[in-house]
Order: sequence, then C-alpha cells, then structure tokens
Amino acid sequence: MKYNRILLKLSGEALMGEKQYGIDPKRLAEYAAEIKQIHDKGVQIAIVIGGGNIFRGVAGAANGMDRVQGDYMGMLATVINGMALQGALEDAGMQTRLQTALEIKAIAEPYIKRRAVRHLEKGRIVIFGAGTGNPYFTTDTAAVLRGVEVDADVILKGTRVDGIYTADPEKDPSATKYETLTFEEVLAKGLNVMDTTAFTLSQENALPIIVFDMNKPGNLQKVCLGDVEVGTTVTV
Repeated sequence: MKYNRILLKLSGEALMGEKQYGIDPKRLAEYAAEIKQIHDKGVQIAIVIGGGNIFRGVAGAANGMDRVQGDYMGMLATVINGMALQGALEDAGMQTRLQTALEIKAIAEPYIKRRAVRHLEKGRIVIFGAGTGNPYFTTDTAAVLRGVEVDADVILKGTRVDGIYTADPEKDPSATKYETLTFEEVLAKGLNVMDTTAFTLSQENALPIIVFDMNKPGNLQKVCLGDVEVGTTVTV
C-alpha cells in the first residue's frame, strides 16, 4: 500500500444512498465492505463524516436560526452518522472507536490525540465525530485538522464525482478531469476542493488531498495502492 495511515472524509449526504433523507443501511454496508478491503491489508484508518443528511447548520442559519445553535446541532448529526458507521464496520468484523470533540460519555470517547493514535496503531478504525467542537468550522476543516494531528499520510475525500474537473461534470458534459494539481494551481484556477480554511490548513502542513468517487466499488483500495487513474491528487 502506498499510504500507511489515511484520514477518510465522507459526506453525510453520501449515507442517504437512494433515500432523500437520513441513513441508508445498504449504503453503510457498501462503505463498510470497501473500508474492510484496505483494513485487512493493514492500512490504519481514521474517518470524519459530515452531517448534512440529518442537519446542516448553515441551512438552519439561512432560515433564521441562530448560527451557533445550528452548528452545534450539525455536530450532533455527525455523531449520529458516526454511530451508524461504527455499527456497520463492527458488523463487518472490524474493531472501532468513536471519539467526539464534544463530550458524550455514554456513547463515545472524548477526542484525545494520543489515544486516537494508539487505537490506530492497534488496528482499530477511529471515527471522529462532532467536527472540531467549534461553530463556524466545517467537517472538511475537522478532517484536515484531525489528519494533521494524527499524522495521516493523506486526506481521502470520498465524493460521488471521480475527481476534480475544469467545471461541474454533472452540469457541463465538456468538463475534463485533472489527474494531479498543486495547491497553488487549485487556488489560481478557483477550483472548489474544500472550504478555504480546510484547504489552507492542508497546504500549510503539506498534507496531500485525493478527491475520488467513493461509490464505485474498489476505488478506495485503488487509491490506497497509489493508482493515479483514480481521482485527483492535490499536492504541494
């Protein structure tokens, strides 16, 4: 494997599968099977998952809700998703730990960097919930922050698009895919990879980002093997 320790970022919306809302057990099982492929090959896996399938703080604020209150609700949504993913991974035979930036003792460990690293070293999959624990920060930022903290080799952003394109491929059929980009090129071209805070944090710490289609079977393993044809890699 090219990468020994990864931080996998999944969107909450991805868990909806074919549903319009909530969590699709079939999609959870599919993701667990993909993750098991690389887990069985010794890759150390940390995961951050969004909460947009349940609640999105920005959307709440747009409808008149207090932004801080909305963001905390969004953090709790990521914990629900983390618990669902944890159950699916354990059903598939993997050991996991759920750590949260907000203390919820009954269901998860508090986030402690040294403990998280020890879990990874022991082959446990660590799911980080509740974002950074602070309002105004996205789960993309939480993913990069945790990736830097636990010394991950790469951020793998699993999406429904197989990389970064010159334009939105779902709207523009003439859009072409980039195989590799530098951080500077992404900024110069105005490409949307992650929010600015997350992207800058990744750039400052020289932590590469790979955007790939998580919904295509085998892609996660191919990315970990270093297959450059899968997804788009952003490096220094």
